[in-house]
Amino acid sequence: MTGSRPPRPRLRDMRPEAFGADPSGARLERIRRSPNFADGVFQNPVGARTRPSGSMLEFARVYFQRESRIRRAPRESIPVHPTTLADLAKPPATGLRLTWMGHSGVLAEIDGRRVLFDPVWGERCSPFPFAGPKRLHPVPVPLAALGPVDAVVISHDHYDHLDLPTIKALAGTDTVFAAPLGVGAHLEHWGVSADRIRELDWNETTKIAGLALTATPARHFCGRGLRNQQHTLWASWVVAGDEHRIYHSGDTGYFPGFEDIGAEHGPFDATMIQIGAYSEYWPDIHMTPEEGVRAHLDLQGGTPHGVLLPIHWGTFNLAFHPWAEPGEWTADAAEAAGQRVALPQPGRPFEPAGELPTDRWWRPVSRQIARPWRTATGQDAEGAAPSGPRAGDLDLAGER
Repeated sequence: MTGSRPPRPRLRDMRPEAFGADPSGARLERIRRSPNFADGVFQNPVGARTRPSGSMLEFARVYFQRESRIRRAPRESIPVHPTTLADLAKPPATGLRLTWMGHSGVLAEIDGRRVLFDPVWGERCSPFPFAGPKRLHPVPVPLAALGPVDAVVISHDHYDHLDLPTIKALAGTDTVFAAPLGVGAHLEHWGVSADRIRELDWNETTKIAGLALTATPARHFCGRGLRNQQHTLWASWVVAGDEHRIYHSGDTGYFPGFEDIGAEHGPFDATMIQIGAYSEYWPDIHMTPEEGVRAHLDLQGGTPHGVLLPIHWGTFNLAFHPWAEPGEWTADAAEAAGQRVALPQPGRPFEPAGELPTDRWWRPVSRQIARPWRTATGQDAEGAAPSGPRAGDLDLAGER
């Protein structure tokens, strides 16, 4: 079978620990039996180009351009909520509370249980401690101070979602890990006991601490090593308790499957939707903020409902867009759709049924960005014709 041969033992011994382990034995046989595995690799629900399109020379030129690098970073320190631990010490009054830890990491307190999605406490999303994208803000709370969690949910095995130092720290706890098929090989390699790992194919459900966790389809890809074998699955996740339902998108391009997920598992009290690291170079595997809002509406049956929490932005520099653009664009798109959106600083807990954080907290620390979603209509945020050197430009410190 194409691409199914594991690396030779000598090469396996030489590779960095952060590369993890390849599925083998019964785990690999289960992967091969999956209806989503064909021609030696996992398949997307609809076609998707997983490698950057266009010229690599042009790609590199844009990436290393000085002006582009400046726009992709904040101009001042990113504010982090200062009282996260004190706020979390009180139980949520409504039974559901979400705390965005940065990037795609979210602590969900749901119906008396605690679920931690895609935790990344490491300094870099990279296999190497000395290179790769470095976090732009500190973690809101030390992992050891966070307290016990009932389940850790992993969406896929990319470095900005499956973090070696974080997993090794959690391996010594009693938490149960829920992950897509194949990802358990990495977890076991890093010290998580097999009896605390639940590996799911799409549309499979497991019960953890009274919660139902279902792996649902996503449009993305996988891989950590030098060879991308596509032998680990990627997924979005539905978590349902006795009273509440939530959804975490993981990484995904937009696709019609959101409607199907919503019809089967929704509506949701809250969704956590990827809205950052999009690019015209990889339009099939990451959503723009506008697509993220559309995905939320699809999940809710086509009409505004529940709360959208934007994720996968703000913490790491992973694409060409300005640092604050995902937040600004999501806020605008949600407002235009009449959809409630939460915009918390990293570490600020909120309850979807309560008062939402909606201040655009990033503006005082961000550089000027162009707003192409506004220039298309010729209107600025206040509805007036834009002025200044370029239509749609906004100095997020407050000056046009």
